Amino acid sequence: MIVKGTTTRVIGQETESLACHYLQTQGLGLLERNFSGPQGEIDLIMEDRQSLVFIEVRYRRNNNFGSGAETITRSKQKKLLATAARYLQRHPLQADRPARFDVVSICMENNRPSINWIKNAFMALA
Repeated sequence: MIVKGTTTRVIGQETESLACHYLQTQGLGLLERNFSGPQGEIDLIMEDRQSLVFIEVRYRRNNNFGSGAETITRSKQKKLLATAARYLQRHPLQADRPARFDVVSICMENNRPSINWIKNAFMALA
């Protein structure tokens, strides 16, 4: 449960754990959490059947100023793509699998987390 007054880092860890658990109940398998590269970090790397899924988790206390998913700018997408490429370089056996980028946006509604899972949230940029 995300508690008001908790540090940003703790909220991020709790939100990622909540998203991970939710996605596992939807049939995805966890491969790695918080994969870092020079360009940034990918929160969750999971598999959905044959596909490799790179997941960005976003949290908002409320959606008054837009959802968490709406905060993923073109610049952030480029960083995620570069970090995913780094992951594939380090895990060459994964490189032949179909891959996608998903976003899990979590918002508090009536003191309960509301989860919005967006599959194929964005495509690789040319």
